[in-house]
Amino acid sequence: MALTVAVQMDPLETINIAGDSSFALMLSAQQRGHRLFHYAAEDLNWSDGKLWTKARPVTVQRVAGDHFTAGAPVSLDLGAEADVVLMRQDPPFDLGYITATHLLERIADRTLVVNDPASVRNAPEKVFVLDYARFMPPTLVTRSLEEARAFLKEHGAIVVKPLHGNGGKAIFRVGPEGENLSALIEVFNQTWREPHMVQAFLPGVAQGDKRIVLVDGEVAGAINRLPGEGEFRSNLAVGGSAEKTELTAREREICEALGPELKRRGLIFVGIDVIAGQWLTEINVTSPTGIVAIERFDGTGVAGLIWDAIERRVAERGER
Repeated sequence: MALTVAVQMDPLETINIAGDSSFALMLSAQQRGHRLFHYAAEDLNWSDGKLWTKARPVTVQRVAGDHFTAGAPVSLDLGAEADVVLMRQDPPFDLGYITATHLLERIADRTLVVNDPASVRNAPEKVFVLDYARFMPPTLVTRSLEEARAFLKEHGAIVVKPLHGNGGKAIFRVGPEGENLSALIEVFNQTWREPHMVQAFLPGVAQGDKRIVLVDGEVAGAINRLPGEGEFRSNLAVGGSAEKTELTAREREICEALGPELKRRGLIFVGIDVIAGQWLTEINVTSPTGIVAIERFDGTGVAGLIWDAIERRVAERGER
């Protein structure tokens, strides 16, 4: 099954191929004989029921500094000429991101969009997870300094983070004394119009923050991410390191609870974050990462599993 795959993502020139999940997906697709095109979300155009973009045909190779070759841009009708669109641009999950989901939703009956654009729009990382509050640490969503102070008093130490942030950016720990909490909420309220997420600080984060990847609702692999020296954040993007891991019984319970709903929503590639083997903090659906590290530690071909799921979905569409 040779597919035409359009990859909506950030510039190929800027990626670090050593750990980039989008690049790993492209490389796996090419190895299967699929044809690749690259374009940016801001290049989408719609008129008279047609969604198209200027896209470059690309080939990729795992050679740092010489990892892709691109042809001249062509006009690509995403609803008629593409079999699959990979929506892989990084957040922020802003109006530009949301608008791209609205446009891609208009071709989703003809072209498989991964992940499903309507589901991505309706399931931002730190909001979708609220459906599974029974697995979460104590959590408050608010813009109120008064509510944040009361939450801090109840839980002793807290973490404050943007509701639509990514990559471990702008995450702050506030100790029991509450120093700088008022200034922090002031800055957050000036920077973002939406509420913010406040959670009880989990000392267990020192032992790691596990990234578990689910493919079409099934566990495909996991890594444990450890904070760097002087840090409590374990995201690889902010200096964390990865190690091999196994799932706890609690983590398997979480995955079993999420799996059917992820599959129903067309969320084929999802990465969830679990602290201390038991606390679910995020369900990453916009542009999940982690598959390169999982493959390095486990030898599991997660990119191949994702393409198995995509090809299966495309085949099922053809049979209808």
